[in-house]
Amino acid sequence: MILATHHLLKKYPHPTSLQIQEGLSGNLCRCTGYIRIFNAVQAAALAGVAE
Repeated sequence: MILATHHLLKKYPHPTSLQIQEGLSGNLCRCTGYIRIFNAVQAAALAGVAE
């Protein structure tokens, strides 16, 4: 999940919800679902983590 997020934010520094969904689509999560993960990716993008 972390590596996919890193790649996603390098490609799209400010991704849309659809880009996040597509960027993380190859990863399965059985722990919390995806809402918190999507929120974390959006927060990282707003913080400029990829820049």
